[in-house]
Amino acid sequence: MQIRTSSDWRDALPFETPVLASEAMPGDASRCARCPADTPPRERTELWAVKHRHPNNHAGFVRLYCREHRPAIAPPPPAVSSTGPARSRKSSAPRAPRATRATPAVPERVAAVCGDCFVEVPASGICGVCGERVS
Repeated sequence: MQIRTSSDWRDALPFETPVLASEAMPGDASRCARCPADTPPRERTELWAVKHRHPNNHAGFVRLYCREHRPAIAPPPPAVSSTGPARSRKSSAPRAPRATRATPAVPERVAAVCGDCFVEVPASGICGVCGERVS
């Protein structure tokens, strides 16, 4: 069975950024994810939708929060620049370009395939399934 994701309003939300729930999605009054269960539902104009990352689902999941429980926006990581703080003498030396492994233009060996079983035959030339000799 293949599980596929469908496209809906959650795809438009940025990760870990609070968005007013009334602007993100339509719906009835709802509860904050962190408030006690006996708290009455709040209107969408009073709730914030936050899309969190999930380890098993790349689309993430969305939770609703009230103003008191709304998570803070995390600052973006600092950008690393080449004109930043001075480097140590050891790391300031120019680096040699990385050697790349060349891919062969012609394969090393053409794989023989058994005409009856349609499996690759080892170098001995004898099919491991039916025992026929393939040349």
